[in-house]
This record gives sequence, C-alpha cells and structure tokens, in this order.
Amino acid sequence: MSPVTLVDAQFIPFLIAITLLSITPGVDTLLVIRNTARGGVRDGVVTSLAICCGLFVHATISALGISLILLQSAMAFNLLKLAGAGYLVWLGISSLLAAKRGVALPVGAFDQPRSPPHSQVRLWKPIREGLLSNVLNPKTVVFYMAFLPQFIAPTEPALLKSLWLAGVHFVIANVWQIGVVLLVGSAGRLLASARFARVLNATTGAVLVIFGLRLALEQRPV
Repeated sequence: MSPVTLVDAQFIPFLIAITLLSITPGVDTLLVIRNTARGGVRDGVVTSLAICCGLFVHATISALGISLILLQSAMAFNLLKLAGAGYLVWLGISSLLAAKRGVALPVGAFDQPRSPPHSQVRLWKPIREGLLSNVLNPKTVVFYMAFLPQFIAPTEPALLKSLWLAGVHFVIANVWQIGVVLLVGSAGRLLASARFARVLNATTGAVLVIFGLRLALEQRPV
C-alpha cells in the first residue's frame, strides 16, 4: 500500500468540481442564511462549520463501505432518506411558525460577541441543525460514494485519502458559506425589521419544506 498523495494529477479536477458544488445554492446555503438572520454572524459561522463537519462523517462511511451497504439496501437507504426529509420539513415548519409569530430579529444579534446573551440563540442549536442537516442527507452519501473513489488510487489508503479530500471540501465550502454569512450579517438593520423577518422566515421555511418533501418523494437511484 503506497502512502497518501495529497496533490496528484487528479487534485485540480477535484478542486474545480468541489468548488462548483460548494457554490451551488442548496439546503446548506439556505440553512446558513436562515441561522445568520436568526442569531447573527456567530450562529451563521457555527452553522457552516457544523454542516461541513458532516463531510468527514460521509468520507469515513464511504471509505469503510457503509455507503455501499446503504445503496444496496432499499430499506436502509429509504430510512435515511426519510429521516433527512423529515428533519428538513421540521426546520421549515419552525421557520413558518416564526413567520406567523412575526417577531423581529434582534439588532444585537448582528453585533460583536459583546452583545447581551439574550440576543443570541444557544450555541448548541446551530451546531445541531447544521450537523444533522448534512449527516442525514442521503444525497451526500450517494455523492461521496460515487465521487471520491475517482480521486483515490487503488494502492492508497482509502480512509486517509477520503478524509484529506473531505478536508479540502471543508475549507472551500466554509470559505463560501462564511462569505454568505458576512454578506447577510452586514444587512443586520434590514433584518431587524419585523416585516422583513416575517418574509425571510416564510420564504426559507417554505423552501425547506419543499426540499424535504421532494427528497422524501424522490425515487431510489439505480
């Protein structure tokens, strides 16, 4: 077994593909925007980090072959798919309920960490939401199972190379998502408007519910 080659002929194609994937709008970007609007820049950054930590989970299960089991077992795959879909719907409904209440987002949530504690959501909440939204996403399981092996030589240790590639994905995705966080965070005064908060919560909630329902109704890939 040869040592892991961190940068080889396949690295640039991987870098391009993973960058394009990271900047494509999806559930991750939507969740980062929602949590930044809800709890400020801190919560947005934490959500991004938590989402991307899930990549290492997928890289590990892909390298160990668990993903193959999920792909070959209709029941296991469907259970994971329904769990992920249910979680997205739950997040969406939470946003819709917040929109119905029409509570303005606190301006202090977009200030520096010295802001009063009551203006921020507890740290565990964006961590949980970000990590679970990624780990429970069967599309990421399928993607990593199909994508990563193309960049791992048969003689290389699959787990170490998978974790390295996931680390590259982690950095690129966070650069993009934290950029989105800072952009949203700079609009703190606008987001503090009760009307804007209601529209934002209603929009993100509806999209999350749609994403969840679409995921639940999708046919198992062949």
